[in-house]
Amino acid sequence: MTKTAENTAPITDLDDRSQRSKRRRRILLVTAIAITVLGLSALFFGGAMGNPSAASGSEPTMTATQIIPLVILVIMFVVATKWPLNIGVMGLVASFGVGYFMLGMKDKEILADFPANIVITIIGVTYFFSMAQRNGTIDIIVQACVRLVRGKTLLMPWVFFLMAAALTALGTFSPAAVALLAPAALGLAYESRIHPVVMGAFVINGAHAGGFSPLSVAGVLVHDIAHKNEFPIDQGALFLASFAVNFILSVLTIVLFGLLGKLQDNHANGYAGIDAAQATRPHGQQILTLGLIAAILVCTLGFHMPIGFVALSAGLLLAFVNIKEHKTFIGGVSWSTVLLVAGMITYVSLLQHVGVIDTLAELALALGAPLLIALVLCYVIGVGSAFASSTALLTAFIPMAGPLLATSSLSASGTVAALSVAATVVDVSPFSTDGALVVANARDADRQRVYRQLMAYAGGVVLVAPALAWALLVPTGIM
Repeated sequence: MTKTAENTAPITDLDDRSQRSKRRRRILLVTAIAITVLGLSALFFGGAMGNPSAASGSEPTMTATQIIPLVILVIMFVVATKWPLNIGVMGLVASFGVGYFMLGMKDKEILADFPANIVITIIGVTYFFSMAQRNGTIDIIVQACVRLVRGKTLLMPWVFFLMAAALTALGTFSPAAVALLAPAALGLAYESRIHPVVMGAFVINGAHAGGFSPLSVAGVLVHDIAHKNEFPIDQGALFLASFAVNFILSVLTIVLFGLLGKLQDNHANGYAGIDAAQATRPHGQQILTLGLIAAILVCTLGFHMPIGFVALSAGLLLAFVNIKEHKTFIGGVSWSTVLLVAGMITYVSLLQHVGVIDTLAELALALGAPLLIALVLCYVIGVGSAFASSTALLTAFIPMAGPLLATSSLSASGTVAALSVAATVVDVSPFSTDGALVVANARDADRQRVYRQLMAYAGGVVLVAPALAWALLVPTGIM
């Protein structure tokens, strides 16, 4: 009897934890849906309440041809949030269904706006950096940076912030950068008694800080969407805005945990990971890889060559050096992201074709306050991104800013930057890939505590970050 009780207790405990986790996720999901519905309701009905005379005559209305594709888009987001299905695949299928059967379009017309340039960029960048990770080049960079701050505890979070920012600024995806750095960062946090949530937040914020550089996939994606919708933005300003907001959030994180007395963690030292004192010199392929990273920077920044093709060329050169492992390098390409971006952009282009984006924007403009509209959009995209794909939401929401920018004095770069930052900073949520990676790298005995505290921290970020991005970038006209 005693043994049975002892054996079943851990299982029951795990079941209770699983049930609590599901309840928390359900509560947050319902909250996100409620805020999204309220935001969309404000867009639809706010104009009529604020300006009844306009509503009676010239208020724009949506046709069935516009409503049905929009409902399908909402269903896609709900399905992708609840189940691990790629929303890009759903987008391509929905593009075929709506375009072929509802609008009578041919396949070439449906795929007229297929984002070939962005697809090549994603493939090239992830192909090259997967090779850099596999041959140990990234590990050498991490070890070199860690050695620089050995013994300087308070500098460690900032070093990982800068390393993550450098990786994503060079073209590494945010989840890939977090996956590369989180094991060393969390291990050193335990060794140095820094709170693991603080270290994890710095890694994620750093990855987002560099995530909109002119070389990054997200930076290219946002620039291309804005250019296509005829409100070109300054890529350098977008990068600086993202870096600045994430830097400020990191400072606020230090202040918050300091005020709460949780900056220093009292959990025992139990880390046996990367040895920061060990000197590892690059050799062979690693030297070549470092040289190719420098060459990519020169070609793309100095000569404005397309980073996708440049990265593919560099990757092919590395593949010739290590041709036996070429299949594993191909496996490093982020095909799921390729599908996500291609499918979402194709479907959103179809929505633009039938006038959905323009009508939604006109309904939003009926609010009569461009600053309020921008704030509503920042919160809707921010709350949604805590559960759904940030990239998918960016492709859906940025086009809505076009008519708003055309009929107001708001800065295009500032507004788009606010939307982009609001969509990404909330990825610290443990329901996102970045947040989940931080929880996964916590010690086994400490994982539940890190999960709970990271979720509480993410809730604060969801409440504060969209307003912070909006306040700094939209009303100020700084960009």
